Amino acid sequence: MSARPVALVTGARRGLGRAIALALAGRGFDLALNDLAPSDDLAATLAAVRAAGAAARVVAGDVTDLSRHEALLEAAAGEGPLACLVNNAGVSVMARGDLLAVGVDSFDRCLEVNTKATFFLTQAFARRLLAEKAGASAAHRSIVVISSANAKAVSTDRGEYCVSKAGASMVAKLFAVRLAAAGIGVYEIRPGIVRTEMTAPSTERYDRWFAEGRCPTPRWGEPAEVGRAVAACAAGDLPYTVGQPIMIDGGLTLPFF
Repeated sequence: MSARPVALVTGARRGLGRAIALALAGRGFDLALNDLAPSDDLAATLAAVRAAGAAARVVAGDVTDLSRHEALLEAAAGEGPLACLVNNAGVSVMARGDLLAVGVDSFDRCLEVNTKATFFLTQAFARRLLAEKAGASAAHRSIVVISSANAKAVSTDRGEYCVSKAGASMVAKLFAVRLAAAGIGVYEIRPGIVRTEMTAPSTERYDRWFAEGRCPTPRWGEPAEVGRAVAACAAGDLPYTVGQPIMIDGGLTLPFF
């Protein structure tokens, strides 16, 4: 790693995680790429980030293992200043279905990954930043939480996901208020319907939505559009934004008629 600021991106093997990593590389960050385990997809992200001119390393590990958070952050820092955490790792429901049939396993899985891990990794990262000497790094220090339009919009066929993302949204708000006076920016990015592997099973459904005019911008969002928003936050382009959700959803959750 170089002396450039380092960003840790969780869930970096593909989709939003890869796009976020590439956008951060373009804004002068080196990358620590996290996912559950090394994989061909994660190796592809690593190669793409390096091709974009950034130094990068893989720091594999399960973000739900709270006992490993300190080690994960230490490994991510390497030789450069760890300036940004992007909480992107997330899971959807095990199966869409009636709200009355939601099972404990699927509920717990969503909460463990999307909310609990986000809270405690953010907590560990915040403690690390606050323990640093003032002025140790000239880089903007930031935490970005990737939530979802479903933090606000109800989707009864995946209620546990909605609950977990609403929780993640509150995590961003809480830490934003706690850390603002220390000059640490905390941001919430709420993607709408973005074309990724996670949304691929719903392609026909959402294509129909766009054709019916249910979104003011009648198309899918692209991962790179989310990546650019994250990079702007990490680079300090929004210095007077404190925990307010930044919508990347083409107007999907805007009331209109």
